[in-house]
Amino acid sequence: MAQWAQMKQLIPYLPTQALNELYPNSFPMDVRCYLANWIEEQRWEDFDLEKVEQEPQALSLLDQITSYLLSLAQQNPNVVERMRLQHISRSMSMMRSQPLKLVLTVRDVLRKERDLLSRTVSLTEMSAQIPPHFPPSPAQDPISVGPSTRDVDLLVLKVLEIQNCRQQIHQLQEELNWERQNYESIQEVTKLQNNIKQHEYNGQVIAKKRVQLLQDAVSSLESCQSRLINQACTLTFHTFCFLVFSSLVVDKQPPQVIKTQSKFSTTVRYLLGEKVAPGKPVLLKAQIITEAQARNLGQLGSVPSENVGELINNTAILEHNTSSKSTCATFRNMSIKKIKRADRKGSESVTEEKFALYFTTEISITGCDIPYRIQMISVPVVVIVHGSQDNNALATIIWDCAFSEPDRIPFVVPERVPWKQMCMTLNSKFMSEVGTQRCLDNYNQHFLAQKIFDKPDIAGDYSNMLVSWAQFSKEVLPGRPFTFWQWFDGVIELTKKHLKSYWSDGLIFGFIGKQHLHLILKDRPNGTFLLRFSDSEIGGITIAYVAPSENGGQKIQNIQPSTKRDLEIRSLGDRIRDIDFITHVYPDLPKNDVFRKYYTGKSVHPPTRARRSEKEHGGEAVVLFKSNLLKVHINRLARALGRSAAAGMKSNASVP
Repeated sequence: MAQWAQMKQLIPYLPTQALNELYPNSFPMDVRCYLANWIEEQRWEDFDLEKVEQEPQALSLLDQITSYLLSLAQQNPNVVERMRLQHISRSMSMMRSQPLKLVLTVRDVLRKERDLLSRTVSLTEMSAQIPPHFPPSPAQDPISVGPSTRDVDLLVLKVLEIQNCRQQIHQLQEELNWERQNYESIQEVTKLQNNIKQHEYNGQVIAKKRVQLLQDAVSSLESCQSRLINQACTLTFHTFCFLVFSSLVVDKQPPQVIKTQSKFSTTVRYLLGEKVAPGKPVLLKAQIITEAQARNLGQLGSVPSENVGELINNTAILEHNTSSKSTCATFRNMSIKKIKRADRKGSESVTEEKFALYFTTEISITGCDIPYRIQMISVPVVVIVHGSQDNNALATIIWDCAFSEPDRIPFVVPERVPWKQMCMTLNSKFMSEVGTQRCLDNYNQHFLAQKIFDKPDIAGDYSNMLVSWAQFSKEVLPGRPFTFWQWFDGVIELTKKHLKSYWSDGLIFGFIGKQHLHLILKDRPNGTFLLRFSDSEIGGITIAYVAPSENGGQKIQNIQPSTKRDLEIRSLGDRIRDIDFITHVYPDLPKNDVFRKYYTGKSVHPPTRARRSEKEHGGEAVVLFKSNLLKVHINRLARALGRSAAAGMKSNASVP
């Protein structure tokens, strides 16, 4: 309980926001206080979120907490406290589905307490450097130097006594005036003289007492005032120190996917720049740390010692910009020369391993003799060694940015999230990367849900279904050689580079399943078509259209998807113009009216039989289409060469 005893002295001086961050709703301060002794006896550091086998042990600890709280509630005579303890016990029992999460919360609270106490110890040692006109009282703890309730009560009593003396003196003066008035008219002189003398004597006694009380009151007031000033100074000093420790921020974060041997930049800002003591330049140093090292930064005296990577150009000077009034250190040409990987667990890949940049410096503040050592870490980064890892690394970063809690332990993220959160993330990523104001509509979102959950026949609500990290980026889609994220990211890249205007103009339907596709096209006339993203290959767009069937009916056909390479050869608009048997964009817009602005060169018309779907002819149509397109270009080239040769012969014939 030694740790909690120290925390109780520090807590009154912590800001409300700091207390809320230190003791979250899942583990309120009441529990820490009531169960302080028991809590500090348990081995919370043994737990790890990834060790599922520890759940029974974690559940046992949770049950003990709720049991102790209920027992305390039954014994507490205060109705309000009893009800609150019962409420807390019920709230914590709801964590039974996630006992490890609660256990790790307790572990992190204890870590943060130790960190605060370690800083307080440093501050107490530094308080010896406070100027002499604000000395702490030698008989008091430097944290608890405020005036006691007893001192204030004593001062109030003395003031009340002084007021009573004043009233007595006033009353005696009135009686004395009355006696003196009667002295001139009444003959009993001796008796009146004695009365007057007695009143004067009583008045002198009370006056002396009043003077003594005033002196005592002034002394008490000075004592209270002195302690209050000491309290204010110490509190101000502590607040200032916490401000200094929080004054370093990463103004420009490094890229969150970093390839070794590649240059990148980052900027760190010091918020108290104008308070830096003049003279020696302030040097910031950066090093790369692992997720485990980042977690341990909050522990008492923990400083990363092992270098897990070699950073080039990892120092920078704090420079003050007078125009912007900012003080920053810019690391302009930093790079990671090499990286040391941690031991991976199970199927974990290198693109799931998170690091961070750790910045440290020593700051000398004007008026302070002892420098402050301050530190800050960047957002998590993933280090890759080859461009082929970029896609999977980006998935790690997206999951981390979208679903991490604000005050998490570095760099904990949930294993599963509701689909509605995932859907918002995908929509935001698509719009920002493509650079468009058109979002994914409900049809697109529903198909994406069917895709990631592998439920093509379910038309229900997916909002509250949980999607896992593995479903998002680790497991390949059924019947495909790629993951959901690899497929979705391929669509983003294709749209960003070749289809942005088409998408923004609403000419691309986008993500749609086969069932829905047949539903909306089944009653449309032949030649009606729409553009959809291919679900069979990465980064492809295909044309689905209504065609006549052999029995006189209709059928839905899909033309071979066009990829980035295809669209670099011939644009989507020209490809649509080249195909005569597609005439109207769904629902009924003439294609030449809506696509005309995208037409560029001359039309190329391969034989009609080559313009059929890959599904119908097993790829033959595509081969014929491309071969005929090639023949057209060859014929054009031959005619051009023929004209050139004829011109040359004519020129030679004219030479004597």
